[in-house]
Amino acid sequence: MVEKDEVKDFRKQVLGYGLTTAEIVYRRPDRHWLLQTYVWQDYDLFPNFPALKDFLTFWETALDGPLFAVAVAHSKLIKPAELHNIDGVFRLHYPNGVAVRATSDLN
Repeated sequence: MVEKDEVKDFRKQVLGYGLTTAEIVYRRPDRHWLLQTYVWQDYDLFPNFPALKDFLTFWETALDGPLFAVAVAHSKLIKPAELHNIDGVFRLHYPNGVAVRATSDLN
C-alpha cells in the first residue's frame, strides 16, 4: 500500500522539486565560541530554495543558536533519460551510465 507521504513526495518530484540537504553550522546558545552542526533535508526548488529559506527564517526567529554558515546540496531525483532502439531492443540509458534493457515487438 502506498503511503500518502510517498505520493506527496513523488508529486513534488514530478513538479520539479529535488532533494535538498543543508548542513547548518550554528553557535551554541550557552557557549558562543562552540560551533555545532545540524543536517536538514527536504524536497525543495532550485535555485531559490523556498522551503530552506522558510526553515532558516524559523530558526532565526524561534531558536537561540545563531547561524554561522549554511552549505547546500541539491539533486533532482527524477532525471531525463534517453531511449534508443537498437536491433529491436530498447535500451534506457540514464545520465549516470546505468542501462536498463527491455525487448519490444516493434519491428
